[in-house]
Amino acid sequence: MAFLSDNCTLKLYNQKLIDNCSPFNCDHNDLNDFFANDVDDYSNELLGKTYCFTLDSDPTIIVCAFTISNDSIKTTHLPNSRKKKVIREIPRPKQMRSYPAVLIGRLGVHKDFRNIEGESDNIGKQLMDFIKSWFIDKANKTGCRFIVVDSYNEPRALRYYDKNEFTDLFSSEDQEKEYAGLPKDSVLTSRLKFFDLIVLTKLEILKS
Repeated sequence: MAFLSDNCTLKLYNQKLIDNCSPFNCDHNDLNDFFANDVDDYSNELLGKTYCFTLDSDPTIIVCAFTISNDSIKTTHLPNSRKKKVIREIPRPKQMRSYPAVLIGRLGVHKDFRNIEGESDNIGKQLMDFIKSWFIDKANKTGCRFIVVDSYNEPRALRYYDKNEFTDLFSSEDQEKEYAGLPKDSVLTSRLKFFDLIVLTKLEILKS
């Protein structure tokens, strides 16, 4: 049993929902500002869609939220060592220059729901498992090989994605700065990470 699936409902996160819910606080100022003020503009400009889980016992409480949009991993822009890491599970005849991906633009869990007593997996893990399963579902109408995230370059955020089996797209901050065209002495505020969804589809095959 999981808290999200048993006690919450997935909803489209928009201004109407915001107006009818308590303020969403995931204990991160930048994320709080986005989820409070920028969701509708982001959606109206067709840059991404935002979803959330609200509590069934009190639908005015947003337990967690996330924004997704279309993306791709272009291996032509990667150093050879990192390109090999991305395509290692892809058969040679099917290798391409660009692979379809979904980008998690924003993701947050309400600070009061980080750790629910009695749950084997915390809400953050349950949310990521839900997102992963969404894009390997047979009802998904497009191909999506990878999940990509531009994680805050902060210890808590990096630990979260590492625990959820995401891999650094670049081996070092200097390598990522070079890719982004940033000076070596600049501060890298985010790190690109990816998850290969084929791992889950292979697990599903083994279970069946």
